[in-house]
Amino acid sequence: MDRLVNTVRPYAWGSTTAIPALLGTAPTGEPQAELWMGAHPGAPSRVDRGGGGGGGLRPLSDVIAADPEGELGARAVRRFGPRLPFLFKVLAAGSPLSLQVHPGLAEAAAGHAEEEARGVPLDAPHRNYKDTDHKPELLCALTPFEGLCGFRAPAETAGLLAALDVDSLKPYADLLHARPEEDALREVLTAVLTADHGEMARTVTEAAAAAERLSAQDGPYRDACTAYASLARHYPGDPGVIAAMLLNHVRLQPGEALYLGAGVPHAYLDGLGVEIMANSDNVLRCGLTPKHVDVPELLRVVRFESTPAAVLRPEADAGGEEVYGTPVEEFRLSRFDLAPGATATLPAGTPQILLCTSGTAVLRTADDGQELRLRQGESAFVRAAESVVLAGDDARVFRATVAV
Repeated sequence: MDRLVNTVRPYAWGSTTAIPALLGTAPTGEPQAELWMGAHPGAPSRVDRGGGGGGGLRPLSDVIAADPEGELGARAVRRFGPRLPFLFKVLAAGSPLSLQVHPGLAEAAAGHAEEEARGVPLDAPHRNYKDTDHKPELLCALTPFEGLCGFRAPAETAGLLAALDVDSLKPYADLLHARPEEDALREVLTAVLTADHGEMARTVTEAAAAAERLSAQDGPYRDACTAYASLARHYPGDPGVIAAMLLNHVRLQPGEALYLGAGVPHAYLDGLGVEIMANSDNVLRCGLTPKHVDVPELLRVVRFESTPAAVLRPEADAGGEEVYGTPVEEFRLSRFDLAPGATATLPAGTPQILLCTSGTAVLRTADDGQELRLRQGESAFVRAAESVVLAGDDARVFRATVAV
């Protein structure tokens, strides 16, 4: 077992207080957006295995590279190669993230090969595919959490646009009524993202004022319009504000989660959560960002189908582990709520990251009884060769591993 020393990423959209409150540290006044746990080369966790500088701390990525099967297990290495296939995070949104989608495996491989053939540098701001992997992800709320996820049914969105009563939105409402679902969603999103910038900026301004009006009234669109009006304040004139109006508005309660597969447009708006994803950097943005938006590639990757925002709740097994079921192999997220005296045995064979989000957890190796105590906000890496018994004092512990 290894206590993890993790890096906080200071992205501009991050909360200034949420991660410090979890970690029990003083806010710095600067945004603290994500706490990374894992072996991503951008900010690998560090562990005390001796060797190297930094008082014996070594990047987890180096430790894994030195003994892939011992750290990850033979099954994971056969399936994913000698690397940890997931990245585990605490995400703290103080303002909206960009509206985005992630590619599937085939799209990522093809896109990466095409950009490599054209000689696009990996660090170029207009690069879409930095690797060949897909990026499914799961977000589980630690506090009330707000986001946008998947296309709303076209008829429902047409009703929203009609309620806004903005002349320049009426052609979109007509399309949503008149065309089959896939065609309607594709044509409206294309029209929004390719419109004249000046005209679209005026539409966003008028739509934001209308959304403010509806947010102050009781009705079916109040909560969504509150979110859209906030987006317009953060990103005035951005076409992504109108694109966001095509999506389901979602509010998660603590413990509820969202799974996001390939091609599903989404944006996180506000709240604190744990997030686990395949270890990829491939993102295609739709808006709500100053970064590059590749409209043709985006339209090729987006899945134009309406999907209710399926809120996931964990299902408990006989051992008390509550599992968030997803269809991917790269990661598996679960949690334990441990009353005083309660224990749970975590099987060996796969790599594990354990994060304590409340109370105090105690990890004890099954073979030699070594102990590691985790307070709120602290995390540990358990190598595949170790079997661990987990105990706690009114502790909640999230477990991230692979599903193979």
